[in-house]
Formats: sequence, C-alpha cells, structure tokens
Amino acid sequence: MLTRVGEIEIWRILDWQGLFFRPERLFPNAPEDVTKIVEALAPGSVDPETGRLILPVLAYLLKTPEHTILVDTGVGDDKTTNKLPFWDHITGTGLPAALVEAGVHPDDIDYVLFTHLHIDHVGWNTRLRDGQYVPTFANATYLFPAGDQEECMNGDPDKLEESIAPIIAAGMAKWMANDDTIGDNITLLPTPGHTLGHVSILLRSGGQEAVITGDAIHSTAQCQNPEWQFAFDTNATMAVTSRLRLLETCAERGLTVIGCHFTLPSIGRIEPDGDVFRWVES
Repeated sequence: MLTRVGEIEIWRILDWQGLFFRPERLFPNAPEDVTKIVEALAPGSVDPETGRLILPVLAYLLKTPEHTILVDTGVGDDKTTNKLPFWDHITGTGLPAALVEAGVHPDDIDYVLFTHLHIDHVGWNTRLRDGQYVPTFANATYLFPAGDQEECMNGDPDKLEESIAPIIAAGMAKWMANDDTIGDNITLLPTPGHTLGHVSILLRSGGQEAVITGDAIHSTAQCQNPEWQFAFDTNATMAVTSRLRLLETCAERGLTVIGCHFTLPSIGRIEPDGDVFRWVES
C-alpha cells in the first residue's frame, strides 16, 4: 500500500518503467539545458547514458469503504502502439501482479476510472482471448471522461479497436462529466489541456485529502517550471493554465499529491516557492 487517506487505501500499480523520449523533445519550450534541469529537480529521472527520460507508467488501486476502484490501466498487454515502439505489442507488464499483491482479483473491481484516454492509460482495459480483445475487469463499470469522447472516437484507430470499442460494445462504459463524483469520497477535478477532457482525481476521507494528478503534471520538475509545455498535449496553453491552477490548489490546501509518471515513490506535496512551486517528496 502506498498510503492511506482517511479510510481510503491507495495502492500504487507500476505497469511499466523504462526509457522514453529525451526531455528536450518532451518539453519543447523549455531551455536548452532542460535535461540538466530535470535531473536536478527530479533526481534519477534521466538515464545518464542515453539522456532519455526514465518514465514510470502508474495506475492506482483505491479501496474505499464503498468500492474497489482502479484509476487508469497502464500500457496493457499486446497492444498496438506503432508511434511508440517501446510499447508496441509489449507483454508481461506489471498491472496483474500488482493487483495480486494488493489482494484484488480483476473481477473484484467495481469501477475503472480514467484521468484521460491516452494509450498508456487504457492498455489493460482489455486483453486478447482467442483472437478477440475482451474486457479485463468483467464486473466493472468503465468511467470514461466525456470531454475525451470525440478525440478518442476520431483518433488512433488501433487504440479505439483494441482498448475502447470492446468496452462500449459490452455495455460497460459510462461517459462521466468532468466534475462528477463517485461515492462519498471521490470527485473529478477538471484539468483540461493534455486532453480536452482530462481530469485529476480528488480523494477525501476522514478530514484528509489527496489528488492523483493524471498527466496534468508529467514531471515534478514542472512544479518549478509550470510553463513547460508537453509534446503530447492536445492544447498546450490550456494545459499550462490547468497545471498552475492545480499546483495552487495543492499548495493552498496541503494536499497529498500522487503522480502517474513521477519518479518513484511518486508521492509528496507541493509548496509555494516564490512565483512558482517546489516538490517535496514524502
């Protein structure tokens, strides 16, 4: 278990970790020495031999008093990602074993909740059985952000066919408004920009609060450099605005902050640092 917020258990699910693109490609408006800045602010996040970002792909299991919820589903198993060769038809990623470690079977999941619908957040939605992609979590309702519907349905056809369409066809999908709630403990927090429907996940229980950022913040180095855009943002200007608002909220309310791509252990808090912010690891 990563941490507890009141009565909510939060389990970190590491589906994949490996070499991604170089920081200068990922943060196109950052200074030329962005790699040095990222490594200084997020030690251990840059591979010294290749200069590439070491990227964790994380999902989170939430055990609340009411429900068992999986937030995002990682890279997945045997999915097509032609433009991202390090994930193309990869097998043996870590989500199933991490669920076993948490004492949860896929059939125990009540809801699969998504921050957004990019390929590294929907991969384990389905698995290949007898040549067909079938839902992995047979008893779950899949809660998709409604603001991502158009982009997803008209975007990557492989992702749609392999990871999204089988869920819709099975009648297991529900499109959620960007400020919906799940039970008494979970509220969606709109943070659009990375995708138009992107949400972060606000958890409340027993007078404590935490937020799962999704991809509103990709690297903790962006706490001190919130203006850095990310190469895969749908609307980079909107993403910067959302990131600043999220950082301000986290700092003002003293939230526990949990990232989906932060260097492990991926949990900490945000403190004000002049006109920007500082990441403090837990």
